[in-house]
Amino acid sequence: MRTAVKGIALNTFRESARNKVFYLLVFFGVLFALSSKLVSFLTLGDAMKVLKDTGLAAIHFFSALIAVFTGVNLVYKEIEKKTVLNILSKPVSRDQFIFGKFLGLALTMLVALAVMAGIFFVFVALNGGGFDPAIALYFLMLLLELLIIVAISLLFSSFTTPILSFIFTLSLYLIGHVMWTYNEFKVVLKAPLWRGFARFLYYLLPNLAKFNIKNEVVLGTPPGAWTVLLSILYALAYILALLCLTILIFRRREFS
Repeated sequence: MRTAVKGIALNTFRESARNKVFYLLVFFGVLFALSSKLVSFLTLGDAMKVLKDTGLAAIHFFSALIAVFTGVNLVYKEIEKKTVLNILSKPVSRDQFIFGKFLGLALTMLVALAVMAGIFFVFVALNGGGFDPAIALYFLMLLLELLIIVAISLLFSSFTTPILSFIFTLSLYLIGHVMWTYNEFKVVLKAPLWRGFARFLYYLLPNLAKFNIKNEVVLGTPPGAWTVLLSILYALAYILALLCLTILIFRRREFS
């Protein structure tokens, strides 16, 4: 089992790494992060805070695009090219196939984020800033968010086309960052049925705002250890639920 999952994961990583879109998005992520220096020149206030704010925002945006683009194609491409039949004809179960795909995508995101984070740390150091553990925490939380996005894209990729997978995944990504509005709905809505529905959506949809700690990091007030631990547990539970749902759907797929 370990050999099969490892082989699928490494093959997925190599396939993702060969994708030109992957390199292009990493390049633009680094470029826009470095351009934060120019923004700091044009902005009044603490230049280092502005540099960190704009740089981390750029990395966040482009790493999310990488997660979406790399995830929506992989399973569908395997089905479309019939290569999934060759893989499943070997001693590889459908569960192992999905789990291996996720691990390969997770490794892809880890490498992409590590490259952008390393360059950003060097850039901050060259501009007179020291190593800030809070920024390292920011990248950890961002990785958890990206893994949830990857799991979502993998779910949609298992039963629909890349275009629809992209739309659905991007929609959930955007919704996940405005989950606070559902708490507002619960206050505004009068009917118990609608309030219950809003509460149901609040717990069903991914709350990605939990992992966005950019403002706290820039202002020097990072979240405490308990908040971070709860966010990690939330991410693990949500990813596990998404993978289980993906496996259930993939088990029912018929390939011809």
